[in-house]
Amino acid sequence: MTAQSLGRTAHAKVEKLIVDRWSPRAFDGSAIPQEDLDVIFEAAGWAPSAYNVQPWTFLYAVKGDANWDLFLSQLIDFNKGWAQSASALVFVVSDTQMRSEKGNSDNYSASFDAGAAWMAAALQAQALGYHTHGMTGIKFGEAEAALGVPADHRLEAAFVIGKIGDKATLPDYLQDREAPVGRKAASEIARAGTFA
Repeated sequence: MTAQSLGRTAHAKVEKLIVDRWSPRAFDGSAIPQEDLDVIFEAAGWAPSAYNVQPWTFLYAVKGDANWDLFLSQLIDFNKGWAQSASALVFVVSDTQMRSEKGNSDNYSASFDAGAAWMAAALQAQALGYHTHGMTGIKFGEAEAALGVPADHRLEAAFVIGKIGDKATLPDYLQDREAPVGRKAASEIARAGTFA
């Protein structure tokens, strides 16, 4: 049993919202209401995490606000070129420490948990009619200082949120890539038993 969505083929039981999620680069630059951002971040907060410590922080700016240019300048030029048309730019930061009254210890799964929160945000944005595009094309090493990320935290990635725009606004070499792409088959990513 398979289903078609946006030119993609998936098992009919795979949630349509998951299959429909893709990462455009052409955004229309429209304003995003604060209420929608709040809902997206609340959904992210419902992600699972080890010991329920919820080690993620989402630093964000919306197009035109006091932090927009600063946030945009932390991206590599390639990403900055198209991300500037999004409605919001978000940096995902994880707390690398398990904090308790007894003291701190390393949080081995902080990145894993922050990734789960990012996916929840992406799916909620999709459900509200937005698209997201995650990226690691960040000026790592500089961005942490510019964003005030504490030394015991890790800057994981960034993502933009917005409404899809006209792909003609992108450079020619990106216009052909502005479409949903397929995924590896489950048989290529899941193995019964050991890795070897």
